[in-house]
Amino acid sequence: MYGLGILGDKIEAFTKRVVKATKYIKDQKEYSLADQFFRSGTSIGANCSEAVSAVSKADFANKLSIALKEANETCHWIEVTYTAELINEETYKSMKADAIEICKILTTIIKNTRINIENEKRNL
Repeated sequence: MYGLGILGDKIEAFTKRVVKATKYIKDQKEYSLADQFFRSGTSIGANCSEAVSAVSKADFANKLSIALKEANETCHWIEVTYTAELINEETYKSMKADAIEICKILTTIIKNTRINIENEKRNL
């Protein structure tokens, strides 16, 4: 999904987990926290979808940078929900690992895209 191959698949699976986790958190009457977690967690995929339709490599890197910021924020909300005892340790560890993996992949793609942009500028 999202036109990003394996990364897109990982984001799609992660987004589904975020939706399920936030539904569970809302069932515990933690609406504001669930909403923050939901918004950042689902925004990762939305920004990656925008990146696929970017008008330039720089735009692509910028959209993915926004997705990375949202993924980092989602890591924060995973921490908060765990320390507030709203998710169990198994869910915490698994979601945190997935979010970190997404962050690492996004970071690599952004870095390589920016290197390619610089190399193209030098070759002009």
